[in-house]
Amino acid sequence: MKVTIPEDLKQDLPQTPWGKILSVTPVVMTVVATLLAGLASSEMTRAQYDRALGAQLQSKAGDQWGYFQAKKLRGAMQRTSLDLLRASSEIGPIDAARLGGGVGPAVVAALQKGVLPEAGTGAPVEAPIAAAMAAVEGYRPETEISGMLAQVPEGALAEALAIARRRGGEFDAVTKPVNDAIDRIEGSIPADDKALRRDVSFARIRYAAARYDAEARLNQTVANLLELQVRKSNNSAERHHRRSGSFFFGMLGAQAAVIISTFAVAARKRNFLWTVAAFAGVTAVAFAIYVYVRL
Repeated sequence: MKVTIPEDLKQDLPQTPWGKILSVTPVVMTVVATLLAGLASSEMTRAQYDRALGAQLQSKAGDQWGYFQAKKLRGAMQRTSLDLLRASSEIGPIDAARLGGGVGPAVVAALQKGVLPEAGTGAPVEAPIAAAMAAVEGYRPETEISGMLAQVPEGALAEALAIARRRGGEFDAVTKPVNDAIDRIEGSIPADDKALRRDVSFARIRYAAARYDAEARLNQTVANLLELQVRKSNNSAERHHRRSGSFFFGMLGAQAAVIISTFAVAARKRNFLWTVAAFAGVTAVAFAIYVYVRL
C-alpha cells in the first residue's frame, strides 16, 4: 500500500537543505542566546572581582603611604633635633677607641658618618614598570598610564612588588644589629662622661634620620607598585564590563532571532522571516566572536 502525503503537509515540511537549517533556527538561537547570557554573566563576575581586588590593593597601598609619611615625619623630627643640638652645644667627632671593644665597622661608620649598612639591591625594576611609576608620580593622565600598564605583564608587576618587599626585609635585617649595637653603646657610657654621651646621641640621631629616609623610600616604592596594580585591576574590570555589555547585546540579538523565527512558524511564512531570523542569529554569533577576540 502506497502512502501519500497530503499537499498541505508537504508545504509545511522543508524541501531543501537550507529549509531544513532554517527549520531548526529557533532551537539554535535559543542555545546561542543562553551561551551569550552565560558569557555576559561571567564577564560581569570577573569585572566585580577585579573591582574588589583593586579596592583591596588600594587599602594595602594606603598602608604603605601611611608608613611612608610616618617615617618621613620621623626623619624630619630627627633632623630638627640635630639642628637644635648643633645650635646649643659643641659636637665632637666619635673616637672609635672610646666606644669599647667588639664594635664592628658598620657600627663605627654609622656613628662617625651616619652611613647605613649595605643591603641587597636585588634585580632592577624593568623599564616599562619604571616608566609607569614615573608617570604616576608625575600625575600624568590616566589614559597615558593605562597605555603604559597595558605593556606590563601581570607577572612582571607582581615580581617587582615581591622584590621591593624583599628589599625592605633585607634592609631591616642588616640595620637591626647596628641599631641594637648603638643602643647598647649609648647605654654603657658612664653618666659622668657627658661629652661622649652628647656626641653619641648626636651620631645616633643622625643615623636614625638617614635610616628613616631610606625606609620611607622603600615604602614609597612598594606603594607606587601597589598603585600600579590598582590601576591595572581597574582597567581589567572596565574591559570585562565592556565585554559583558557587548555579550548582553549579542544575547538580545539571538533572542530577537528566536522571536522572529517563532512568529514565522506561527504565520507559516518561513521563506523571508526565517531568513531574517537566521541572519540575526549569525550576526549575533559574529558579534560575540568579535567581542571575545578584539575587545
